[in-house]
Amino acid sequence: MKIEILCTGDEILTGKTVNTNHSYIAQRFTEHALTVYWSTTVGDDRESLSAAFKQASERADAVIVNGGLGPTVDDLSQEVAAAAAGVELELNQEWKIKLKAYYEERGRVMPENNIKQAMLPAGAEFIDNPIGTACGFAVDINKSRFFFTPGVPREMKRMINEQVLPRLLSMRGSEVVSRLKTFHTFGIGESRADRLLADIIQSNSQSNGVIKLGFQTHFPQLETKLSVLADDENAIDSLLKPAEAALREKLGNFILCEDDETLETLILNKLKESNHTLSCIEMATGGAIATRLMKHETSVSVLKQCRVSHHVDQLAETSETIDVSADCAATLADTVKTSTGSSHALVVLTAESTEDKRPCLEVFIGIADPSGSCQRRAILHGRPGWTRLGAAELALDCLRRRMLGLPVDEKIDFEQQ
Repeated sequence: MKIEILCTGDEILTGKTVNTNHSYIAQRFTEHALTVYWSTTVGDDRESLSAAFKQASERADAVIVNGGLGPTVDDLSQEVAAAAAGVELELNQEWKIKLKAYYEERGRVMPENNIKQAMLPAGAEFIDNPIGTACGFAVDINKSRFFFTPGVPREMKRMINEQVLPRLLSMRGSEVVSRLKTFHTFGIGESRADRLLADIIQSNSQSNGVIKLGFQTHFPQLETKLSVLADDENAIDSLLKPAEAALREKLGNFILCEDDETLETLILNKLKESNHTLSCIEMATGGAIATRLMKHETSVSVLKQCRVSHHVDQLAETSETIDVSADCAATLADTVKTSTGSSHALVVLTAESTEDKRPCLEVFIGIADPSGSCQRRAILHGRPGWTRLGAAELALDCLRRRMLGLPVDEKIDFEQQ
């Protein structure tokens, strides 16, 4: 089955809005062994939309149209779809009632132009939107089945997962089972990971399925993905399990977490499980560690205190001159652990450096916990924003390693060797 994703909107076409919707839809389809053959972006123009619909209807079996379902004059998807299908627009009474109820629940009167969102091509299949005002619909244009989805990301995601994917899988007919396994790593670059893992796919190939290795870099982390397509779950397991084991062995301590877990949720959950607490001190990282930890509910009961400043004397709450060093970071970790009554303390101090005549950041990390304290020094090369992001990640990774009994001072690819 050949699929096309067709995204609409002047803001997408001109680059004012980054098209993350397309990425999400394509990834979800790939995870279910649905192949996207074409991607089209078109502005809010009747003639352009009509031409794009015509082209897609002549080459694709299924077309996902994203956007253009709003109440304003530049939202044209329903109108152009009806014309392309050779039918009139008609009022969907069910959605009109839901629209009015949506506004009444919020103590508002529905604007007249929102009725436009209940006008669908005659004979179209209604697709529900439980969290917004733009319903979806499906209609046949030439040989293709078109599925229309709203541009609002959270509404689109809900509709794709609950409504569109099941319909596409039913259209495909033949049963193919898929699974995606993701490993999140820090400290190992994409090229090195590729070399280390080059042979794990070939050694696990089988006739009843396909396994693929992929990478996605978003510094400071690297995502390593194993995607599997097979006839059934047993075939997936026979392909995936040995590949997972080989990957864990080769990437070792650089693996932070897997699948939907994050570095910060791993740390917070382990602290909570042991009834432990954490205090943090950050110098010149912009509060990146506190921001990441405090996004999660668990931090309310785990995180005791966070201090953020450009100046170490403010962090140490003293008027004395303090040298920024690894010893200082460890001492400060012990001090803040005692003063806050936390079981764990994490300190990251930084100093700008020009070692090797290149811009770089000297990073000093101190950790204190019930078993004592440790320290770590690293030099990260690169522009300031990059190195500060790396410093925050390195500090959290050192805390993870300390909690798991792993070596804190293991060299990473991003530091001076």
